[in-house]
Amino acid sequence: MFYKKEGKPESGELVLCTVKKILYHSVFVSLDEYQNIEGMVHISEIAPGRIRNLRDYVKEGKRIVCKVLKIDERSGNIDLSLRRVGTGLRIKKMNEYKQEEKAEKLLELSGKEVKLDIKQMYEKIGKKIVEEYGSLYSFFEDLVQDASLLNSFSAPDSLKKAVLKVIQEKVKIPEVKLDATLTLVSYREKGIEDIKNILKKIEDTSTHISYLGAPKYRIEITGKDYKSINSSLKDKCEFAMLAIKKINGYGSYEKKHHG
Repeated sequence: MFYKKEGKPESGELVLCTVKKILYHSVFVSLDEYQNIEGMVHISEIAPGRIRNLRDYVKEGKRIVCKVLKIDERSGNIDLSLRRVGTGLRIKKMNEYKQEEKAEKLLELSGKEVKLDIKQMYEKIGKKIVEEYGSLYSFFEDLVQDASLLNSFSAPDSLKKAVLKVIQEKVKIPEVKLDATLTLVSYREKGIEDIKNILKKIEDTSTHISYLGAPKYRIEITGKDYKSINSSLKDKCEFAMLAIKKINGYGSYEKKHHG
């Protein structure tokens, strides 16, 4: 990537590294996200257990994810660990870096619209975005849903229009689906009709209701913004509960937990 962070990483931070040199008891790496910074992984921090040959675990030119253990402020030496990064964290870090590489290409593409190279794009708006949002990618995801976010950055209108055009064309937000089990009980003679009328009032184009077997129903909402559909799901369930209670019935709901 063209963009590099300034300064040094913090202790405990996960960093993406490229293996540069393998010695008998240690591995030297470059920290890919930072400017001209190197670190060292001692053999004891490569993998658990006895290690006979470091090259069984790492190779020159290979990218690895490490955890920052210690930074010597006087010498500038950075001690890293490979073995303390679990598979889940490693995959997450790799994916975040790939997403940021993709976002940088979109910034570069936006620059071509206004005849600016990637360095100029970072100087005019890219660095400001990273400083405020932590990454280009997270900002671009939000920008798809709220074009006004660009207004908070001081940059030429032509540049902002170019960024917005490219992002709206290239970034697609995946749909989110949330659901809950809604229990509705009516003790009236026309109870089934009561419940049908209540469910009709909360069903719309983004909300699907299915029968699970008396007295339970599944209410499922689909959208692109987790917060708004989560709020909508809660509002619809609470509306149904209140409506059934007004006719002396009973209502409750249980949201499904999504990881």
